[in-house]
Amino acid sequence: MEVVPKDPSTHPLHRLVVEPRAKLNRVHALVYTCAIMALFYHRFLHLIRSNDLLSFYLLLSMLVSEMILAFMWATALGFRWRPAHRREFPEKLSEVIDDADLPALDVFICTADPYKEPPMNVVNTALSMMAFDYPTDKISVYISDDGGSDLTLFAFMEAAKFAGHWLPYCRENGIEPRCPEAYLGTTYCKSSEKIKMLYESMKEKVERVVERGRVIDGDITSDDDREAFNKWTDGFSRHDHPAVIQVLLESSKDMDVMGHHLPNLVYVSRQKSRSSPHHYKAGALNVLLRVSAAMSNAPVVLTLDCDMYSNDPQTPRRALCYLLDPTKLPKLAFVQFPQRFRGVNKNDTYSCEWRRLFVINPVGMDGLSGTSYVGTGCFFNRQALYDEPLPTLAEERQSCCDHTTDSSIRSEPVLRMAHLVASCTYEHGTEWGSKMGVRYGSLVEDFYTGYRLHCEGWESVFCNPEKAAFVGDVPISLSDVLSQTKRWCVGLLEVSFSKFNPLITIWTTRISLEMGMCYTHYAFWSAWSIPITTYAFLPQLALLYQIPLFPKVSDLWLYLYVYLFIGAYAQDLIEFLIMGGTIQRWWNDQRMWMTRGLTSYLFSLIEFSLKQIGFSGAGFSVTNKVMDDDQNKRYKQGIFEFGVSSPMFMALSMAAAINLIAFTVGFARVLMVGILEQMLVQLLISGFVMVNSWPIYEGMILRRDKGRIPTQTTTISIVLALVLCIVAFFAIRI
Repeated sequence: MEVVPKDPSTHPLHRLVVEPRAKLNRVHALVYTCAIMALFYHRFLHLIRSNDLLSFYLLLSMLVSEMILAFMWATALGFRWRPAHRREFPEKLSEVIDDADLPALDVFICTADPYKEPPMNVVNTALSMMAFDYPTDKISVYISDDGGSDLTLFAFMEAAKFAGHWLPYCRENGIEPRCPEAYLGTTYCKSSEKIKMLYESMKEKVERVVERGRVIDGDITSDDDREAFNKWTDGFSRHDHPAVIQVLLESSKDMDVMGHHLPNLVYVSRQKSRSSPHHYKAGALNVLLRVSAAMSNAPVVLTLDCDMYSNDPQTPRRALCYLLDPTKLPKLAFVQFPQRFRGVNKNDTYSCEWRRLFVINPVGMDGLSGTSYVGTGCFFNRQALYDEPLPTLAEERQSCCDHTTDSSIRSEPVLRMAHLVASCTYEHGTEWGSKMGVRYGSLVEDFYTGYRLHCEGWESVFCNPEKAAFVGDVPISLSDVLSQTKRWCVGLLEVSFSKFNPLITIWTTRISLEMGMCYTHYAFWSAWSIPITTYAFLPQLALLYQIPLFPKVSDLWLYLYVYLFIGAYAQDLIEFLIMGGTIQRWWNDQRMWMTRGLTSYLFSLIEFSLKQIGFSGAGFSVTNKVMDDDQNKRYKQGIFEFGVSSPMFMALSMAAAINLIAFTVGFARVLMVGILEQMLVQLLISGFVMVNSWPIYEGMILRRDKGRIPTQTTTISIVLALVLCIVAFFAIRI
């Protein structure tokens, strides 16, 4: 960072407070560890005393599952070791540095598909960033269109025209949020009529072109705009096309209607070739890093998803409260804001807030070396993304500008360099993606990059203001939620089985033990599938045929199992409530944890294993941001949206059917034989799963709308459940 502010000791810009519950967490961890050791002792004792081979295998399976649960609990201790909260004071920033001396900011917005990610959503995100409460001549917004769509370019040409009206309107009226759709769609006043008409006109043009699927000559009003579309020839495809870089606004030349400078606005679609690796979003971000270095080279970089609009125009100043602190600057790589969402239904049916992932765990990591990078809402110190020595892109840019009197970002030398660094061959023989930029090697490039930076000794900050900094959309279809999580899990497994396995790097890099535990917990997310699947099937099948797997009611060992269950769930609930959750949302969160265990976690483990032996490969998929009215209505009512045939829904339905059969048949047989005391725990487990499975029973049997589980999936699931019960019967007889 080039800017050195005044002494922060006389003008403190932020404060860190370690939570008092950190000590209680450590005491609980000690007691709980002793209880886990006692559990293993009890299990080993019963393994040794088992009388038949079947009981031995059942008890061994339970022991393995409980060891994995213990491992995941132990790694989660890193999050609970030193939770801390920060508070920043952006109102004091002017006491430390003048606006004229604020560092420049490059904003990266990534999109990939104009149909799953409507261009108007991306336009709204970009306009909200351009309207930051920040000197406009210091903001540059770069749009990465990895789908190479002329529809997206057209949308931003129209957005560039509208920005000349929108930014002064925001500035004069002090409006919030500064996302046109979010503000104009919910606010009406006489002064907003004109700007609303301009916005609706732009929106109508863009949506008409998107609906048509192509840009025609009549849509283009100037020769310069028309020339920009010449690269979309017959051979142009989303996977094979030249680099397209279009400067839509230039701060030094383009003014708004009030005569103030507009931010830079640049459309970038990197060159792609079928013979070259794409590296998905990581590759797109690295191209933006290089293109922006050739054009604006701001020391601060903000990365965003295309649907995460700015909800607070003061956000850059909040980030600078940390990035401009000389005591933190030498080691501070990034400031991460939490993901917050609009449109989440009352009780967050699918746990799309990811409160543990985006708030609770980051608070825990912030008391250590800092939170992980989650891909959006993150302000980077550009220096942290470059290996030593610093890359020479800025020097090359200065060199080209030395040979011309025009240092404009539209100048031929600058554009020539920008196209060069956006080519698909530029990275060959370089350290981009390995030691520089966003790291390659995982589908979760955000997690992997933040993890590698922490391994290299960098630190980060979790900035969680009361008012959401950025707000995005949530998927409201269960299939989209589970598919998104499956992709994350496959990417995390790629990290787990790489040379940067967190279990190894704890001892070989500068990352602390506690931070290593946090990253290990994330990297082995898919391991949850083993105990969850085991507990969804084995105790129930054993219940059907009166095979006890837990102590009977009169056995004192039962209290150990009760403590382990209640202790884990109670701590999870307390943490959830402390961080602003509700009991109903917590219930839905734990239900989705079990749902993901049988679907996303399990299928990611299968997909990754198949990939390793050459049978399949994981790819990047874009979450659909477009939903119809019926889906929206059901989501607001808290009704699960199934609707499509999926192997993951089959696994859920099969588990629900097994538990229903086991509970009803098993309960009747237990009463007849008179062994309720021995089988009570297994009955309770089956009943607990049944209560959590109520939305699945609705989708299988009770509902008739389009969002129900398809009849074919229901039928196959029930048949498979019955077959499994029969197979278990013969296994017991043998």
